[in-house]
Amino acid sequence: MTWSARLAELGIELPGVAAPLAAYVPAVRSGAHVYTSGQLPFVDGKLAATGKVGAEISPEEAKQYARTSALNALAAVHALVGIDNVVRVVKVVGFVASAEGFTGQPAVVNGASELLGEVFGESGIHARSAVGVAELPIGSPVEVELIVEVK
Repeated sequence: MTWSARLAELGIELPGVAAPLAAYVPAVRSGAHVYTSGQLPFVDGKLAATGKVGAEISPEEAKQYARTSALNALAAVHALVGIDNVVRVVKVVGFVASAEGFTGQPAVVNGASELLGEVFGESGIHARSAVGVAELPIGSPVEVELIVEVK
């Protein structure tokens, strides 16, 4: 089964690629890898939420935003090389805008990791970092970037 067929089976449609907010591109290929820029939880061109996790944003909401951010990262990969050319997910980096004392970053970034597992199965198992930060661009609660190996 192709990855595009798997997405269809799951009822997941890749969104359009989010427009960069500054001087960068959504994804770059170097050899057999694609590196995405950090992706925010944009839905239909609008940021889904603003605020810090553990204050204005619940961890459960943030987990969904991490999933959306990972979906946006997959859209950037697809636009560059085609989703069916993904061999495996190598690494995920998730940033969580965290209220003081919030330490649940790994559970939030699971939203991205679980999506990748649903889509890619064993090929979606990856190395990962989940980092708490004071602020993210335009007030986003989460940001996700991917490194994927491609054909």
